[in-house]
Amino acid sequence: MKIGEFSRNGKARGKEAKKAEDHDMNAAAQVVPFGILEVMSACLTIFCGTSFETSDFIVDCIELWWKENKSRYAHIKTLAVNLDNGPQIQSNRTQFIRRLVEFARHSGLRIKLVYYPPYHSKYNPIERCWGILENHWNGEIIDTIDKALQWAGTMTWKGLKPVVSLIDKVYDKGVTLTKKEMKLYEKKIKRSEKLPKWDVTIEPVFG
Repeated sequence: MKIGEFSRNGKARGKEAKKAEDHDMNAAAQVVPFGILEVMSACLTIFCGTSFETSDFIVDCIELWWKENKSRYAHIKTLAVNLDNGPQIQSNRTQFIRRLVEFARHSGLRIKLVYYPPYHSKYNPIERCWGILENHWNGEIIDTIDKALQWAGTMTWKGLKPVVSLIDKVYDKGVTLTKKEMKLYEKKIKRSEKLPKWDVTIEPVFG
């Protein structure tokens, strides 16, 4: 999302309409949101990056979420992650798999990646969270990153406010592994025979 004095096609809550730019719309910054929804508890965590949505950014978000929440899940051995089909998190994305293999190793977790079918985002509950967020801050002029974080933190999902964190780190785009490098990591994952792209298990292999 671009940060600036832009109209968001919503309705202001005040008596007067918000004044927004209608030309020369150069963004002051951008916010890249990534959400983790714990479906059973309805706990929502929103990470806001200021760089690009890359595989490294996404796995950094997962690792930070686990660091903050592992005490609540100390009893689990397998972390199941339901994913959409974004280009940075596909199971053939070499940097994504490399980072998750490393995460499984140092966390001791078995990680199970389960993908929603293509074009079935309506079944993914995180998409409904984004819809609520858009409705929540539409009409407001989001002209600073701090304001974006504050508004994200005041939305509610099933009666709960999300935990919102900023990741102010620059990420490089296009980071990939060679086929030779990737062979090492492919040995550490197990793909479903029937759905090899959509059902992947990463074992916490040590050594």
